[in-house]
Amino acid sequence: MSGAVVRVESGLGPYDVTIAGGALAALPSLVADASRVAVIHPAPLAALAERVAALVDRPATLIAVPDAEAAKTPQVLADCWDALAAAGFTRNDLVIGVGGGTTTDLAGFVAASWLRGVGYVSVPTSVLGMVDAAVGGKTGINLTAGKNLVGAFYEPRAVLCDLDLLGGLAPEEVASGLAEVVKCGFISDPEILRLASEDLADSRDVTSDRFAELVRRAIAVKAGVVAADFTEATSVGDNVGREALNYGHTLGHAIEKHAGFTWRHGQAISVGMAWMARVSRDLLGLDDDTVALHDELLGGLGLPLSYPAPFSDLRPIMSLDKKARGSSLRLVGLRAVGSVTALADPDEDVLSRSYAELV
Repeated sequence: MSGAVVRVESGLGPYDVTIAGGALAALPSLVADASRVAVIHPAPLAALAERVAALVDRPATLIAVPDAEAAKTPQVLADCWDALAAAGFTRNDLVIGVGGGTTTDLAGFVAASWLRGVGYVSVPTSVLGMVDAAVGGKTGINLTAGKNLVGAFYEPRAVLCDLDLLGGLAPEEVASGLAEVVKCGFISDPEILRLASEDLADSRDVTSDRFAELVRRAIAVKAGVVAADFTEATSVGDNVGREALNYGHTLGHAIEKHAGFTWRHGQAISVGMAWMARVSRDLLGLDDDTVALHDELLGGLGLPLSYPAPFSDLRPIMSLDKKARGSSLRLVGLRAVGSVTALADPDEDVLSRSYAELV
């Protein structure tokens, strides 16, 4: 196994994110002190879950959950708790989350909440899961009122990003994850933007060295942001801390909710970033070339730049975003690549006009 390791120094203690083909081989050493494990996985990944259970070579409870956002509900969470209770899970035991970002969000919250916290290892199987959901310690579920409204900050023992598990992903799923990679480029690492722009097709190839480097760089950006602000507590003026990771997400989350979670996360935040680039141009002076680069990269990676609903449908949902403060809408904007700031109570005319520009 060759690849890269990104160290996350934050919160409850440091942990490693391994990015490599064959990274799953490291799993047995990570669960050596557990009496039993629970493998939480989406139903379509049952064969992989059985492979994981065989690999750890100890009593294992396999818990199948719905695929995608349907997994992140209070009922599914309660079902997982019931499964752990039936298996006699104790604090010496460990949860393994196997699947995309929704599964690792759920599995992490199960581990955080069972007996007030048991060991957790994340095995993301999607690009989005690797570069976003599995790194940083945010776990949780959705409510009918909005996305990720209930959860906890809780860190895994380790994250195993086995690039070999990405081989069967649909192109749309790869593109969805790359939206978060591009976001990391705009908020922190311009080399991501250069690498992706240089060869968009190679960037979408999960077997390419370029793709592996883009994933590594995105994880490193998130690890650095999280290390400095684990609980998203330091946002003051231009020092937005962990909130920088929410670039494009306020509108993106509203789109996901409005679409009944039929849009992939990356598709929704692609529109959110294209919109925020225009808002940032008008309110923060972001240059036209960077606005155009948003469209070129996101569109070139196969991501949408607009959403088929009026802004008036989405604006009330945005007020329920977890980054809002009281009745005040709070957005994350760009002054330039790598220069992130918070926008509180932004001009409503600019918001609607910027949305109308999207095509």
